[in-house]
Amino acid sequence: MAAGAVAVAIAAEKPTRFWNLTSKTVVSLRLSHAGSGEYGDNVAVGDEDGVDHDERARIVGLPSGRYDLELKFKGGGVCFVRNMEIVTGKVFSVEDKELTACTKS
Repeated sequence: MAAGAVAVAIAAEKPTRFWNLTSKTVVSLRLSHAGSGEYGDNVAVGDEDGVDHDERARIVGLPSGRYDLELKFKGGGVCFVRNMEIVTGKVFSVEDKELTACTKS
């Protein structure tokens, strides 16, 4: 087996994780291929009370690519992160300074 194939196989075994470094609890994380505006279902579904600050959530079945993220927060409010690169099997994080187009409910 070639070294590249081994690296792909190992990455496929590791889960992709979302690391919440915002100051709020994320109750919904929806992704869209960058620029498409077509957001899918909540991918952070493993934690019933949301993904707290400094907590990581496992994301299953997400291919590598560039994504726009829609984050909904506990207590209301929605923010977006545009054009984030996500790599399968790696951790991706979001901090307050990356949030844009925020609205309050």
